[in-house]
Amino acid sequence: MTMETDARSLSSPDRKMWVERVPAAYWVVGFILLILPSFASDFVMFQIFGWTFILGMIACSLMFLGGYGGMVSLAQMTFAGVAGYMVAIFGDSAIDTISQGWPWWVTVPLALLIAVIFATAIGWLAVRTEGIYTIMITVAIAAAFFYFTRQNYDIFNGFQGFNTVVPPPLFGVNWRDPMPFYYMTLMWAVITYFAIVYISRAPFGLALQGVRDNPRRMAALGYNVTAHRVAAYAFSAIPAGMGGILLTWQSAQISPGTVGIQPAIDILIIAVVGGMGHPIGAFIGAFLYVLLKTFAIDVLIALGLSGDRFQLLIGLGFLVVVYFSEDGLIGIWQRIKDARNRDPLTGEPRL
Repeated sequence: MTMETDARSLSSPDRKMWVERVPAAYWVVGFILLILPSFASDFVMFQIFGWTFILGMIACSLMFLGGYGGMVSLAQMTFAGVAGYMVAIFGDSAIDTISQGWPWWVTVPLALLIAVIFATAIGWLAVRTEGIYTIMITVAIAAAFFYFTRQNYDIFNGFQGFNTVVPPPLFGVNWRDPMPFYYMTLMWAVITYFAIVYISRAPFGLALQGVRDNPRRMAALGYNVTAHRVAAYAFSAIPAGMGGILLTWQSAQISPGTVGIQPAIDILIIAVVGGMGHPIGAFIGAFLYVLLKTFAIDVLIALGLSGDRFQLLIGLGFLVVVYFSEDGLIGIWQRIKDARNRDPLTGEPRL
């Protein structure tokens, strides 16, 4: 009897290998992304998917704060910009009077470290507020950093910023070529996704979600609410900072326009439209944003309208998504799945 019980326990769903627990759709999407360079153009690899992965990483940092921590921050693009600027300042660029020319294995970790320290300081200020006041503090930080980089010439080279900031030729590969850059951004996007999923299920992530739902009760249980929130800000700077470095390498430059108020709002739109309930929503929202940003003008011209109104088309697209779903595209997909799993006559979930 004991042997039968053990056999049943080993064959139960909870004992399945991790490979079996991954949904089939994930394997299909992963396979398509791996073989995509075999049939996609350089423009699609570099501009569409490369940009999608980068913006998705930065939006993931906001999703982590907002979805799991209940803190909406408009400073995520600022954290990304800090890391991007640090790579340009400590690494190589065309502005050799400012750039230090340090090796990449020093500049990249140092840039991420400075971004984390900066985010920790901002988080220490922001977590003492709630709701609209948190948004106002973080947007004020974003605005202050934008004007500081624009007016400072000794460190940030003013409104011109830095150009010719390219990834190092590691292993003899030009990582700014479309295919290598695609796989590099894909790798970091996958790492970001699984890191956030893992953290959300780890003790820290579960405690952070408890702080989001009921901070007073968590404090009564002995959890340091402020420390958990500040640590969430610090962690969110890692994917945001890596996204900022990749964004700098993609455009080969960084300037105050990269860290302006509009890019900060764009990251919020991407996260909200994709869905704040799961990290995959950030990448879905980023993909939609990149498609609209890239092809909106062509669509308007094809319809016989002025291409100058492309921002209106982008805004309408996002408005439609948010109107029909409070949790963005993920919410719409979940409602479709729930509808398919319900009995059409009774409306009850199928067994």
